[in-house]
Amino acid sequence: MNTPPAPEETSGDSQELPPYIVPHSPEPVRVIYVDESLLLIRKPDLLLSVPGRHPLNRDCMITRLQEHYPDALVVHRLDLDTSGIMMVARGKTTQGALSRLFQERAVDKRYRAWVAGSVSDDEGKIELPIARDWENRPLQKICAETGKKSLTYFKVLDRQNGNSLLELQPATGRTHQLRIHCREMGHPILGCDMYAPPAVLGAAPRLMLHATRIAFPHPVSGRKLVGHCPAPF
Repeated sequence: MNTPPAPEETSGDSQELPPYIVPHSPEPVRVIYVDESLLLIRKPDLLLSVPGRHPLNRDCMITRLQEHYPDALVVHRLDLDTSGIMMVARGKTTQGALSRLFQERAVDKRYRAWVAGSVSDDEGKIELPIARDWENRPLQKICAETGKKSLTYFKVLDRQNGNSLLELQPATGRTHQLRIHCREMGHPILGCDMYAPPAVLGAAPRLMLHATRIAFPHPVSGRKLVGHCPAPF
C-alpha cells in the first residue's frame, strides 16, 4: 500500500487532496467456519477490512461478506496488505460479546512473517510503546512519552537465504504493531512499504505477513473455538 501524500500547509484556503484509491483484490473472501453466531473467514491481501471514505473504496471484506450474510458485522481488522484469518460477528449481540473478548485479551492470534536478516534468538518478546506519528500519518512510532504499552512475542520457525520466518503473537492490538516491532528489533517484514527500507520492500512481491490462527471462547457455548488459515508463503 502506498502512503498518501501529507497535506501541504497553505496561507489561504486548504486544498483538497486527490482521492486515494486502494487496490481491490480479485481473490474472494473465503469462509472457513460458520454458525448462527459468527464466521471465521480468510481475507486476501490487497483488500480492505471495512469500506474506505472514498466511494471507490467501498469494496472490502465486510461488504463482500454481507452479500451472502446480511447480518455480518466487523469485530476487528487486518491491514489492507495483510492476509489471513478473521472473526466476523453475526448480529449486534454477538458483535458486542466478541468485542469484549478482545478488550479482555481473551483472543489468541498468531501470524507468520518473513523478516529481513537472521534473527539471532530462537524466541523472545518485543515490548515497546506505540504512538501515532501525527506528522507522518498513517505511520506509527515508538514513543516512551505518549505511546501505549505494546507487547509482541516471537518464535523463529525457519531461516533461509539470510531471512527468518517468524511466528508472531501480539499480546496487544496496536495499529501496525507487528510491522513496527519487527523493524525495531532490526528485522523489518519483507515487502513492507511503511517500515522497511527500499531493499527489504523490494525483496518480496507482497507484505509477507499472514494471520494463521485465532482462538477464543465461543460467545454462546463457551467452548474454545480455534481457527487455522495456512500462510500462502
